[in-house]
Amino acid sequence: MTGGLRVGASPHAPAPEWVVVIPVKRAEFGKTRLRLPGVDREPLARAIALDTVEAAALCPRVAEVVVVTSDEVTAAALLPVPRVRIVRDRVEGLTAAIAQGVSAASTRLPRAVLLGDLPALLPDELTRALDYAAAHPRAFVPDAEGTGTVLATARADVPLRPCFGDDSAAAHRAAGFAEVGFPVLSGLRRDLDHADHLRAARRCGLGPRTAALLAPRLVLAS
Repeated sequence: MTGGLRVGASPHAPAPEWVVVIPVKRAEFGKTRLRLPGVDREPLARAIALDTVEAAALCPRVAEVVVVTSDEVTAAALLPVPRVRIVRDRVEGLTAAIAQGVSAASTRLPRAVLLGDLPALLPDELTRALDYAAAHPRAFVPDAEGTGTVLATARADVPLRPCFGDDSAAAHRAAGFAEVGFPVLSGLRRDLDHADHLRAARRCGLGPRTAALLAPRLVLAS
């Protein structure tokens, strides 16, 4: 059994069709700005990634999750998770990893790129975002600050060339991506870069691995 089902799929939900690409950096190099007293950054980075991937895999609209990573521990932990396929990251770097994952995804299905640091993500949030995105050739969801991007999508046979990084929301708008209007107070928009982000994500409800790792600590106390 994997980390814990937080939202069940409806028996009448539409058939899964999306391929979601998630780049995951090696945990020892991940979340360098997310430093919390008494918390080892490497297992925290790995827990965040695993919670994100599992939430995406539990989304009833997702047919496959393509995880691009060179982290062997993370890859091994994901082997039991249904609908997850591991693509070994040949070159470190977010842009290269995304390109590798998109290339590995079938163009016969709609594709999405999702950040790997969304531990408060719920499957039904991703369902709603993908359902909205399906009405547009390309779409994106901005992060909570409104400047970055957490999700970028393209319908089948539409090229997906996302613009993650600084000011990526503006870059996606300029490139013609439709903006998905999604509540700020949702796990989908709560990517983690520093401790304040983690506190906000906690209010949305952290995934089981991240929550279990942080439960004994008081660093997130309000």
